[in-house]
Amino acid sequence: QVQLQESGPGLVKPSQTLSLTCTVSGGSITTNNYYWSWIRQPPGKGLEWIGSMAWSGSTYYSPSLKSRTSISRDTSKNQFTLQLSSVTPEDTAVFYCARGSGSSWYVNDYWGQGTQVTVSA
Repeated sequence: QVQLQESGPGLVKPSQTLSLTCTVSGGSITTNNYYWSWIRQPPGKGLEWIGSMAWSGSTYYSPSLKSRTSISRDTSKNQFTLQLSSVTPEDTAVFYCARGSGSSWYVNDYWGQGTQVTVSA
């Protein structure tokens, strides 16, 4: 089975860059027709799509976050990474990585367990 694991600092200071890595096992991030997404959930709010990377390496970003977001990958490690710059306390959330078909960002067959990231001075 496919497993995804988020990792990175749980606390980030305002104005700094949040960086998280998703490590994938049981399947390749280059397998045709799959998309690899970052999704977050602020406390008391719903899920918000941040961005995705297709199997080809093409990236897609939420318009509201595009200017601050970068998704990259290391195929040799079967990992993809999220960088969110200039963070504020409003970026505090549980962050998830997930695999989907691309039909909709919120339809995914595998999810990581999520990792809490708090933005605070």
